[in-house]
Amino acid sequence: MIELTQDDGLWTVTINNPGKANALTGAMLTELAEIAEAATVASALILTGAGKVFSAGADLDEARAGLATSDVWERLSGAIAVLPCLTVAALNGTLAGGANGMVLACDLRIAVPSAKFFYPVMKLGFLPQPSDPKRMAALIGPARTKLILMSGQKISAEEAYAFGLVDRIVAHEDLMPTARELVADSVAAKPDIAAGIAGLCR
Repeated sequence: MIELTQDDGLWTVTINNPGKANALTGAMLTELAEIAEAATVASALILTGAGKVFSAGADLDEARAGLATSDVWERLSGAIAVLPCLTVAALNGTLAGGANGMVLACDLRIAVPSAKFFYPVMKLGFLPQPSDPKRMAALIGPARTKLILMSGQKISAEEAYAFGLVDRIVAHEDLMPTARELVADSVAAKPDIAAGIAGLCR
């Protein structure tokens, strides 16, 4: 349910569980973390989903059984955040719950117009993963972060773009071509140059 393709240094990771809105099981989450940890040799990484939803977050049954508070979420987002290559989240649809963590850890986020963004931790009775509020607040500020996390508001792609949560809104058919265009220079560059620029931007 996690697909990885490698093409001349470009790693594309696809969450492929569309029948369940790309909800993440513990096994899927661990596989994503392992891929992210191995991606130190990649020239660029694109993270996307299959179907009309990027990810609904944790599988609800597994969330209630303990997945919602698993440290694998932090393991995954932490591994993405320190990658020396350019990372792009290509959001093919709605982003919800704990799936926000891996997306917030990416360098760039692009989304289709129909995407919605929400993180209903208050309603579900869980705390967000520790790094998620910090990364979100760094992008959109503390008040808007509380709007999403504490008020539980679902925001549109247009609002997310206005907030600075996503960097571009692109048509469905242009999503992956745009993602590949964004990483093209990084794939072509010498790895030490890409890593040096990434380090200067942190």
